[in-house]
Amino acid sequence: MSDHGTDAATETFVAHRNLLFTVAYEMLGSAADAEDVLQETWLRWVRVDMDQVRDPRAYLVRITTRQSLNRLRAMKRRREAYVGPWLPEPLLTAPDVALDVELAESVSMALMLVLETLSPTERAVFVLREAFEVGYDEIAAAVGRSPAAVRQIAHRAREHVDARRPRRVVSPSEARAALESFRHAIETRDLRGLLDVLAPEVVLVSDGGGVMQAALRPVTGAQKVARMFLGGLAKLDGVLTGGPTVVNGNPALLVRLDGEIDGVLALRVEDARITGLYYVRNPEKLTRIGSATPLTLR
Repeated sequence: MSDHGTDAATETFVAHRNLLFTVAYEMLGSAADAEDVLQETWLRWVRVDMDQVRDPRAYLVRITTRQSLNRLRAMKRRREAYVGPWLPEPLLTAPDVALDVELAESVSMALMLVLETLSPTERAVFVLREAFEVGYDEIAAAVGRSPAAVRQIAHRAREHVDARRPRRVVSPSEARAALESFRHAIETRDLRGLLDVLAPEVVLVSDGGGVMQAALRPVTGAQKVARMFLGGLAKLDGVLTGGPTVVNGNPALLVRLDGEIDGVLALRVEDARITGLYYVRNPEKLTRIGSATPLTLR
């Protein structure tokens, strides 16, 4: 490829980079793996004859999807040996992501966990169709299925996700209010206040990756979750603080122990109460949080 061709390819890739990263991240749940997919996409993209590409965006999405599918199938096998519950790698996102309610919901911890229950092909089809409104013909070319088959897969995946996603998407202000009530109750060791903000059926999922202490199974029920938090604080040797941040497009807490990052606590809110708590403590998933620039995903 000539220097001019390389410059044009680079300019096009950079213009679509945030989109491609988001596609890969929503399929993989890992920012590190998404970055690897982007590198693989770039290496293939610069070898393409640009004169033969009618729609660069669609072509790049196709490459990214195929590379993500290959990696996702390999990751599925690795996750079978994962110690304890697996949670997505938290992604520090810019405030404007939270203002795009549909985008924020598509990368939320709660929905990303639902996507984990889909097959790799179902996940790819759902992400491309629901999050990015990619046409069925383009998706078919990306996943190697017919458009008719893709329509069926999309319908099946949508039904599966809709049965498990929150009944409605809450506003950023409603999520922040619930988060602030939770933080205040934790800081003041207020059991009653904690029970007031937790839904009776709340579920706590913690991910230590076998490296940091975490519950090996989800904890269900407001009483159990509240007592686990307050009991853990009572035994703590050190100063624990929780600072508000925006993770995966939604309000969250960046938890520090004696000033060092201990984890990220994301939540799911419905009807002004917390129905899901997702605490990521695995150090491998926190390397970007302390130093990363908040991402704009599109």
